[in-house]
Amino acid sequence: MPEVYTVKVEEGRLATDGKPSVGPVYRSIYAKDGLLEVPSDFKSPWDFFRDSVKRNPNNNMLGRRQKTESKLGSYTWLTYQDVYDAAMKMGSAIRSRGVNPGDRCGIYGSNCPEWIIAMEACNSCAVSYVPLYDTLGPNAVEFIINHAEVSIAFVQEKKIPSVLSCLAQCSSNLKTIVSFGSVSTTQKKEAEGHGASCFSWGEFLQLGCLDWDLPSKKKTDICTIMYTSGTTGDPKGVVIKNEAFMAEVLSVDHIIMLTDRVAGEDDVYFSFLPLAHVYDQIMETYCISKGSSIGFWQGDVRFLLEDIQELKPTIFCGVPRVFDRIYAGIKSKVSSAGPLQSTLFQCAYNYKLKYLEKGLPQHKAAPLFDRLVFDKTKLALGGRVRILLSGAAPLPRHVEEFMRVTSGSTLSQGYGLTESCAGCFTAIGDVYSMTGTVGVPMTTIEARLESVPEMGYDALSNVPRGEICLRGNTLFSGYHKREDLTKEVMVDGWFHTGDIGEWQSNGAMKIIDRKKNIFKLSQGEYIAVENIENKYLQCPLIASIWVYGNSFESFLVAVVVPERKAIEDWAKEHNLTDDFKSLCDNLKARKHILDELNSTGQKHQRI
Repeated sequence: MPEVYTVKVEEGRLATDGKPSVGPVYRSIYAKDGLLEVPSDFKSPWDFFRDSVKRNPNNNMLGRRQKTESKLGSYTWLTYQDVYDAAMKMGSAIRSRGVNPGDRCGIYGSNCPEWIIAMEACNSCAVSYVPLYDTLGPNAVEFIINHAEVSIAFVQEKKIPSVLSCLAQCSSNLKTIVSFGSVSTTQKKEAEGHGASCFSWGEFLQLGCLDWDLPSKKKTDICTIMYTSGTTGDPKGVVIKNEAFMAEVLSVDHIIMLTDRVAGEDDVYFSFLPLAHVYDQIMETYCISKGSSIGFWQGDVRFLLEDIQELKPTIFCGVPRVFDRIYAGIKSKVSSAGPLQSTLFQCAYNYKLKYLEKGLPQHKAAPLFDRLVFDKTKLALGGRVRILLSGAAPLPRHVEEFMRVTSGSTLSQGYGLTESCAGCFTAIGDVYSMTGTVGVPMTTIEARLESVPEMGYDALSNVPRGEICLRGNTLFSGYHKREDLTKEVMVDGWFHTGDIGEWQSNGAMKIIDRKKNIFKLSQGEYIAVENIENKYLQCPLIASIWVYGNSFESFLVAVVVPERKAIEDWAKEHNLTDDFKSLCDNLKARKHILDELNSTGQKHQRI
C-alpha cells in the first residue's frame, strides 16, 4: 500500500485581487493519470439496470419481509426480470398519461420495492424523478411539486392524504397520483375535484404494456432534481444529470475494485437510509449494476436490528447514530457476560487493534481472535457483512475503531453532498491510518482548499486548512431555477462546499469546521442554528438564546437568558419573592419558560 494516497496536479496560489489564497489541487492516487469518465456507450442509469437484467434475470433483486396477522416473516423477493417487467409497464403507463421525456415525476414515500420500480420506470422513459419529502418543512411537498413542475407522482399509501391536502395549490402541475398500494373511492373523488386522477398501483400497472419503444437518452439529460435544505430559505433543487449520476456509480465500483472486492450476484444490501437522498440512491444503483440483491427494512427504527438479523446483508451503509447503537449494544453484552469473558474480549481487542495500527489488513490482523471472539460480535449485523460504509456525518473515532476491530469487515467513512452526487471523498477500508478522516477524493473528483482568513484557516500553511472546493465529473449542474444561488457556490469552475477541511500527511482529508453556522446532526439532518434561534427569540420570556449542536449527537441543546421583567412579573403573579438569580434556579420558573419555548417552537414549526 502507498504511504500517500493523493497526487498533486496543480500548484496553489497566493491571495490576489481580493481573492483568498488557495492550496494545491489534488487527485486520488487511483486517478493520477486522469479522472474517471463515463464510457461512451452509457447514456442513462437505465443502462445499468437493463444490462443487469440481461445477465441476471432470475436473481433476487428487491425483497421485503412478508407480513402475517401476528408477525413479520422472512423476506420474499422480486427477481430482476420481475422488476424489469414492472418498470417497463409503469414507464409505458407514464407515457400514456401525457408525460414526456424531460418532464418531472415525484416519488414520495419510505424505502420499498415500489420506490425503485418508480425510479427505474422514470429512467426507462427519460423522465426526471424528483424525490418528495416533508422533513424540509410543512409546506415542502407543495413547494417542490410547484417549483419542479411535477406532473405525476408515485406516493406511498399513507402519504396520499398529505398530497391531496395540497392538491388545490398544485393542481396546475400535478395531474396524476399513483399509490404504492391502494386508494379509496373517496380519495379518487377528491383528486378528480381538483382535475387530477388517482390510481392504485395495480390499476396503473394495467395501463402499461411491455412492448413499447423507449425514447432515446443522452448523458446530458437531467436524471433527477433533489431538493435539499441548508439555508433559511426555500429548499434548493439540485440538478443532477445522467453523466454525473453514472460517473458516481462507476467511481464507487472503481474504488472498491482497486481496494476491496466489488459487489456481485451473491451480495445483499440492506436498504434503510432514505432513498429520497442521493447517498442511498447511488449505493442501490451500484448494487443493481452488479446484480446484487436489495432487502428493505420495515420502516420502523425499533425493528431495524431485527430486520438486519433476518436479511443478513453483506453490504451495509449506515450513519453514525446507527453505528453508535450497535457499539453500545455489543459493549453492553460484553460487560454483562462476566469478568472472564470481558477480559478475553479486551485482550483480543487490544491484540487486533495493535496489528491494525501496524498496517495489517482486516483479515490478517488477528485471524485466530476473529474466529474465537469476533465471530460473535459481528452477528450484530447478521454475521455476513464484508463492506461497511458510513456517511452523512462524522463517525466518532472510538466508534469507528470499535467497528473496525469487531465487525469482521472493512469500514470506509466518506464525505459528500447532494451537489457532489453523494461521496466525493472516501477512506480506503483496509487502511487503518485513515481512521478519523473522510479519506481521499473519489476517482471522478479533484479537490483543493481555499483559505478562510476571517476564521484563521490558511490553505498554504504547513498544516493546510481551508474551505473544501471540488471540481470534476460528479458535480451537480446548478440549482433549479436559482442561477443566483448557483453562482454563489460555483466560482471559476470550483464548487465551494462550505465545510472546512485539513489535509493529513497521508493525503486524507479531515473535516474540522463549517464555514457557515449550519451543520448536520448524527442522523444526517441539517440544522441552521440562526433560524432556530430567531424563531425562539419570539418567545416573550427570553432575552437571548444560544443553540448548540454537533455532528456527534442527535439533538440540540440551548442556553437561555430569561427576560428579567417578564419572569419577575410571573413571579409576582405566583406569590414568589425570589430575586432574579434565584428565579433562574427555581424549578417552576424553569418549567414555565420551557413550556413557553415549546409553545413558540410549535407555533413557528420548530418542535
